Amino acid sequence: MTESRQYDTVAFDVRDNATMLFFAKTTEVGDISDYLLLMRTVDEEFDESIYIEINEQQFGGHNLIREAALTSNVLTLRLRQPAEELGGISDIVLTWAETTENLDSIELGAFRVLGDTLVGGNA
Repeated sequence: MTESRQYDTVAFDVRDNATMLFFAKTTEVGDISDYLLLMRTVDEEFDESIYIEINEQQFGGHNLIREAALTSNVLTLRLRQPAEELGGISDIVLTWAETTENLDSIELGAFRVLGDTLVGGNA
């Protein structure tokens, strides 16, 4: 099962032990009405992990994403196992507005956050 999500804003950020791509749908006044956060964490005691958070619901782990494909303004995340937390979906398809800021964030963040899970496609 596949879930499609559309966003108008993409942001890339680096923190002490994490790199993040943040996708948001905003209202006319700038409030966030829907979001998805992709985060790669590195801990001294553990291997790196990728987490997905959707509207305050988080799931993740060392082998969460089997592969990711990026083509233009579409990012497809294929999960290793269906996400029971999200109704059993196995693929998440993200699209976003093709603004300069969004494309810059994807260019800066896609490889750093998704790493070797990113296969195929073109940016």
